[in-house]
Amino acid sequence: QVQLVESGGGLVQAGGSLSLSCAASGRTFSDYNMGWFRQAPGKERDFVAVIDRFGGSVNYADSVKGRFTISRDNAKNTVYLQMNSLKPEDTAVYYCAADRIWGFRPSLYDYWGQGTQVTVSS
Repeated sequence: QVQLVESGGGLVQAGGSLSLSCAASGRTFSDYNMGWFRQAPGKERDFVAVIDRFGGSVNYADSVKGRFTISRDNAKNTVYLQMNSLKPEDTAVYYCAADRIWGFRPSLYDYWGQGTQVTVSS
């Protein structure tokens, strides 16, 4: 089992920044690719970003490319999501997820955090 706990969400004005963290425990962190997903009310859970086991490869949804940065620190068992130039449409619950398989679909991921709310006001 992998336990994931997100933190860092909150309320921010459009154009502002937030940094999310996701702390992992339970298994060897570097065995897992780590993803960030988000879910707005009434919508499906969407892919945001993914980073491979050692941070050598990343991928982003088109909607966040150039504004968000995913990173990880395997010594701290933590993955991060730096979000800049936030827009009201970025408002959602943000989840981190872990899996040994590389992919962008939520159904691929076995382990999930509880989520953290990000609200961007216009």
